[in-house]
Amino acid sequence: METTIFLLFLCTAVEGEIGTHIFVPIRMPWLDAQTYCRKNYTDLSFADSQSDQDRLVAAAGVNITDGWIGLHRDPSNINSWKWSGGGYVTYNNWGGGQPDNANDNEPVGHIMSDGRWNDIRKTKHKPFYCISIKAVEVRMTWEDALEYCRENHTHLTSLLSENERLLAQREIQKAHITKWVWIGLRYLEDRWFWVNNNPLVYQAWSRDGAQDRQCPKQRRCGALTKDGLWENLDCQDKLNFICH
Repeated sequence: METTIFLLFLCTAVEGEIGTHIFVPIRMPWLDAQTYCRKNYTDLSFADSQSDQDRLVAAAGVNITDGWIGLHRDPSNINSWKWSGGGYVTYNNWGGGQPDNANDNEPVGHIMSDGRWNDIRKTKHKPFYCISIKAVEVRMTWEDALEYCRENHTHLTSLLSENERLLAQREIQKAHITKWVWIGLRYLEDRWFWVNNNPLVYQAWSRDGAQDRQCPKQRRCGALTKDGLWENLDCQDKLNFICH
């Protein structure tokens, strides 16, 4: 018990675009860090944008701390990198000349003290960054969920990439979580948009959803299914939801 309390005291957290980044000052190999994050939070941290990157490094406190993140080279394509959560890396924050570890069959990535990424062998021991995503296990209408998130967090979450969608999907697989969970998608003035003003570029609509999605009369609020796809539902439905 004392060890657990001590570790929790040492970890620091920062709100991200989705979920919270946590810096864990325990030195482990990359695979052990991945297991730790998946057991205690959601996964190793990721960055799909500069704002993600800024929030990630802020989790370590005043000074950027060298540590593992969820970067790993795709074993099926040596020219591609993926996040531990499942999505491909689209945002580039590699240091000069990186990644360059061509002699390692399975190189992984970490943040250096200057905030840029580097790739090295996964057997080295480093502290690491985790991402924590949680569904609010209270059933509310979409509007009430939005108000709850604004009062207690920031907003209903946006899902801006494949990686964010996959991580959110993983967190709603528990049996007691509702079949759909509210996210920050809303239809007004002839368009769908994210309520926190993020651009609606990446989309993952279900083909089995409502047929009136392009011009819905009642089903004007967006939800994430347990299959990891989006559907439009009646805003008065009472569901669990994800804040950021």
